[in-house]
Amino acid sequence: MTFIEKIKAQAKQDIKTIVLPESEDIRTLEATEIVLKEGFANIILIGNPQEIKDLAEKNNINLNGAQIINPATFEGFSRYANDLYELRKNKGMTLDQAKEILKTNNRYFATMMVKEKEADGFVSGACHPTSDTLRPALQILKAAPGTKLVSAFFVMCVPNCEYGENGTFIFGDCGLNENPDDEALSEIAISSSKSFRQLVGKEPKVAMLSYSTYGSAKSESTEKVIRATEKVREKDKNLLVDGELQLDSAIIPEVANFKAPGSPIEGNGNVLIFPDLNAGNIGYKLVQRLGKAEAYGPLCQGIARPVNDLSRGCTSNDIAGVIAITAVQAQEK
Repeated sequence: MTFIEKIKAQAKQDIKTIVLPESEDIRTLEATEIVLKEGFANIILIGNPQEIKDLAEKNNINLNGAQIINPATFEGFSRYANDLYELRKNKGMTLDQAKEILKTNNRYFATMMVKEKEADGFVSGACHPTSDTLRPALQILKAAPGTKLVSAFFVMCVPNCEYGENGTFIFGDCGLNENPDDEALSEIAISSSKSFRQLVGKEPKVAMLSYSTYGSAKSESTEKVIRATEKVREKDKNLLVDGELQLDSAIIPEVANFKAPGSPIEGNGNVLIFPDLNAGNIGYKLVQRLGKAEAYGPLCQGIARPVNDLSRGCTSNDIAGVIAITAVQAQEK
């Protein structure tokens, strides 16, 4: 059973409702058909019902079972608008502005559905940048209690791969925090280890990545990774973590034995923490495109309710996979 097959099976154990605001994108409708056919989540599409049905019919997509909601005619619209106004009035939002944004911005409307507990999570980003997904989530849902940093990660599933957890890794942060300092990097590592345990169900082995292994080079960027590693150990004494490590020292036991003797993860890293967003974003795309890996994300950790982004290069199967992951996260919540 592959990673995503296990996630779908878990999602079926307690069906959750996921809202999709990008109903104008054909991939979203194709993903909806996949989800409903396989039966691992309920789906709400946001938009004009007739336009959505026409687009589906034109492309021979079956949306039977999906709920379609038009914000302009939604019976709870006034309640949503009032609640959004109350949430944002201290930031200068008026009631008229709240009404306008809910009518014209499906991502804000989807976020309010999750806030009002009429949906369990939402997935967006197929045709919008990450900021368009995360902005309403951070403004309305906010960070989870006790969370110091909201971050993003990818689940990477590499075919025919002996490394990681049978080819499954978590890469963090590859989608949100541009240049985290050592404190932020330690929080990303801890959050990513929890996400690995939740989604993969195995013990996380965290590698703090660098262009240096155990002092083979020295600079402020390598020192940042070393400090972050120390902070992770202070915060979670039971977590298997090591750094600074080059990628080969992190995931190949034979190389680790030579370059990083005595490493607590022994070259079996399955949670890879990148030093900055440049490295993380480039790294995941290299593995996805050249290694033919399935890439699910950017998935969010640290938001009060499940909200997940998509790469704009995603396929309908990618979207369906992220919906399944979101549903499993909602079970945990």
